[in-house]
Amino acid sequence: MRMNSPVELREFRPCADCPPIPEGLRHRLRDRLHLAELHRNATNWRGRLVLALALLGPGVLVMLGDNDAGGVITYMQTGAAYGLGLFLPLMILLGVVAYVVQEMTVRLGAVTRRGHAELIWKRYGPFWGWFSLIDLIVANVLTLMTEFIGIRLGGEALGLSAWLTVPGALIFVTVVLVFLRYWTWERISLFVAAFNLVFVPLALLAHPHWHAVALAFAGHGWMVSGGFLSVTFLVLISANIGTTIAPWQLFFQQSCVVDKGLLVQDIRAGRRDLLLGVIGMVLVAMALIVLAAQTLKGAPNAQQLDAGAILGAIRAKLGQDMMALFALGLMEAGLIAAIVITASSAWAVGEAFDIDRSLNAAPRQALGFYLPAVAGTAVAAVLVMTPRLNLGFLNLSVQVIATVFMPAAMLFLLMLLNDRELMGEHINSSRRNAASIAIMIGLIVCNVLYGFATLFPQAFGG
Repeated sequence: MRMNSPVELREFRPCADCPPIPEGLRHRLRDRLHLAELHRNATNWRGRLVLALALLGPGVLVMLGDNDAGGVITYMQTGAAYGLGLFLPLMILLGVVAYVVQEMTVRLGAVTRRGHAELIWKRYGPFWGWFSLIDLIVANVLTLMTEFIGIRLGGEALGLSAWLTVPGALIFVTVVLVFLRYWTWERISLFVAAFNLVFVPLALLAHPHWHAVALAFAGHGWMVSGGFLSVTFLVLISANIGTTIAPWQLFFQQSCVVDKGLLVQDIRAGRRDLLLGVIGMVLVAMALIVLAAQTLKGAPNAQQLDAGAILGAIRAKLGQDMMALFALGLMEAGLIAAIVITASSAWAVGEAFDIDRSLNAAPRQALGFYLPAVAGTAVAAVLVMTPRLNLGFLNLSVQVIATVFMPAAMLFLLMLLNDRELMGEHINSSRRNAASIAIMIGLIVCNVLYGFATLFPQAFGG
């Protein structure tokens, strides 16, 4: 029985005496029937293109959302500190790392049809469920603070009051989360995310030294001032890793795959979607490092630069119009990240407490799903209005915290991907396990070195 129209779905009952399908479930069923119809029609290039565009979403959103306001500042701090050297090609390696990690969430969501938080609670019990949920919520609120900082400072550079931009962004994030259904939410989010690419033409308009860029990929300038064990290098390497892979991304993409209705047959499309997002993320990251090398190289205490100082330097070196373009990009980066991070909180809470956990759920029926996420985002927005915050320090700290939390998050992910009862033939291969373990070890080593550098800065050249 085909049920493609909302009227048919309203009238459909599993049995004659059964109640009508709830509104949220009706939307999800319609979305899945729509995808099934697109699969049936994908018999020529036009049908395959329509299907590919329909399947686009979770991967692009998670990776361009990863290029958030905090990430923009981190990349600029990195370029200011080290210019066109090691970090430029390192972005490609970090892109590969992000793909390896996030691809596992695509498979896990498509095969199990369950979100990340739900699987942790059901497979490992309430203790580890609470552990992972608290880690996520704390990290999300801190990260959201950096997003609202980017929105606030970008707006101020354009002459807009913080009392307009920060509450306006909070209202926008709340409206798209609570009052739009999944497909509309996803399309609007993708539209916002597309503006993340504004940093690429911005870097080109800065007229970088292309010969120096090419030399960076050939190994020139890979030695860093102060050495690889300096406090500055360890802080920035941790921050760059933290802005590339973070716990919220695991929760977000897996739940997004589930809410979108992707199935095992869509795993390949999900990988293509993720790859497109990774390419966009890497291009933007490299563009920002190139831009910083042109405008900020040699700045004192580069790792402490905040958005205000960066905007001032761009205005001084490149002019008012370029500064305005950067400010708009900074606001967009904060906005798209706030959208997806808030959604990750909502999904995680809904899954943890086994309540309605779909963006297709009506607000009046799913207050427990929407309210905690909106409240966490509101707390971050209020805190950002606090005067005299050390913005540069806060930004780096948030990115480093993501690196610290990531090994535990990856351990849960790996255990789930190696659970044959859950994954069947889609269980992790030995090669994927080896790559994932290598990433975990790298994160742990980075965390240990950063911890020692913080406790004993003199021993690390601090």
